[in-house]
Amino acid sequence: MAVKFISTIKENGLGDWYIELVDTVDGRKVACNNLKEYEDAIEKMGDDYGGDIEVEWRKDDNVTNAHMEEIRLEMSKYKQRYDDEAMKREGIIQ
Repeated sequence: MAVKFISTIKENGLGDWYIELVDTVDGRKVACNNLKEYEDAIEKMGDDYGGDIEVEWRKDDNVTNAHMEEIRLEMSKYKQRYDDEAMKREGIIQ
């Protein structure tokens, strides 16, 4: 059974956002100031469970629409990159 991580988008009080990543098994919390930090943290924490994780997304009520749009745009770029890498591994594209 997958281990649950909770990823909460939050405002940092300085006009920017961050993602708080919480491991629900041991309570570890990591503040990630960008998606690269988030990617590294979730990979490292997920390794403790053989990568068998489930992520529940949340956002604080005060997160601005502009920040949500920025995060969505960045995440769509990451998804496209990972999809492209997977298709290359499968030999679907070069």
